[in-house]
Amino acid sequence: MDTLTQLTLGAACGEAVLGKKVGNRAMLWGAFGGLLPDFDVFAMFFTDEMTALAFHRGFMHSILFAVLAALGLGWLVERLYSSGFYRRRRYKWAVAGFIIAFYLLLLGGFYFIFRQAILNVGFLAAAALAGAGLVWFLWSKYISEELDEVQATRRDWMWLFFISIVTHPILDCFTVFGTQLFQPFSDYRVSFDNISVADPIYTVPLLLGILAAAFIRRDKKARQLANWAGLVLSSAYMALSFYHKAQFNKVFEQSLGDRGIRYERFMSGPTILNNYLWSGVAEGDTAYYQGFYSLLDKEQKIHQIYTLPKNHNLVVGHQDDRSMRILRWFSKGYYNIITRQDGQLQLNDLRYGSFEEGFKTENDYIFKFILEEKDGQMEAKQSREGREINGEAFSKFFKRVLAEQVAESR
Repeated sequence: MDTLTQLTLGAACGEAVLGKKVGNRAMLWGAFGGLLPDFDVFAMFFTDEMTALAFHRGFMHSILFAVLAALGLGWLVERLYSSGFYRRRRYKWAVAGFIIAFYLLLLGGFYFIFRQAILNVGFLAAAALAGAGLVWFLWSKYISEELDEVQATRRDWMWLFFISIVTHPILDCFTVFGTQLFQPFSDYRVSFDNISVADPIYTVPLLLGILAAAFIRRDKKARQLANWAGLVLSSAYMALSFYHKAQFNKVFEQSLGDRGIRYERFMSGPTILNNYLWSGVAEGDTAYYQGFYSLLDKEQKIHQIYTLPKNHNLVVGHQDDRSMRILRWFSKGYYNIITRQDGQLQLNDLRYGSFEEGFKTENDYIFKFILEEKDGQMEAKQSREGREINGEAFSKFFKRVLAEQVAESR
């Protein structure tokens, strides 16, 4: 899932494991553990795009990595606190600098994705106010304070890191992207396809829980209750998402049957930022069939099912090229190929559907790759055209989530 969610879940797990002993340090180290598996994205700076795509959510998202990293980090952190180095001013400044840099990086990520929708005076003022509060907190409660002695064993730290790290790939398993949980023994990607890669309803309870706990003394029972309340509420929502998936699957199968569409298999997943508007794609002999349905729709039927020709014949002779093998594996076979207006071939991962619920142009597909033959090999490069999200697009999207457009279209 998204960075903020993984950071928050890691912090909540760290607090649950060791908060009573070491206070807010448990949250900070848990947050680091929750982020660590996603450091594999930096592979893009050292290798080609297809290798980086296959490497992400690979070994660093495996159970084995969680075990090995927990052993190493647990030993290092125990040494840090037993040596007393953590009390030195330069160490504190380094930690504070890292936290502030991450906050700015997080803001940059929001800007990159949602710049037209959120770039306004209100957002900038809120970001500046939150940043000022963060700086004040780090100075007054951390840098200028004499820190208490940390009473935690090496085993305690290893357990904290294992839980905060392993919950990251487990959480990713619930998304469409999937996770190679059993690397290096298998490249099978576990994916339950029941929650979006970013869902604020899952994240907010976790975030509120750790924020409340952070301001309560570690020996108070209310601190544990606040953190566990966030974990329980988010987990309950995760369980509810499986019920939502079952509801959609029933409607999707029924709608396919009503139209006499024959298919070999199908998959389904929620659209971005919610768990109510779902997308389904079924595979037939020569085409895929895609439909969208909001659980808030008045009728239990899909009014529009799109027929998307496979066009796999457009890459005849290149099916076993390296890029094609990786994309076929990555998409789990749910892909079609179209010819763009500029004459290039475009491969679309149909599991992610369309942001505006339609496939009128080449840019309506969310996850897509441009194909180009070079030296007898078909190479692929991800395209981000059409991903710019503005306020109007957001408004239209959430109207569809709330089923308003269905009513308007009839």
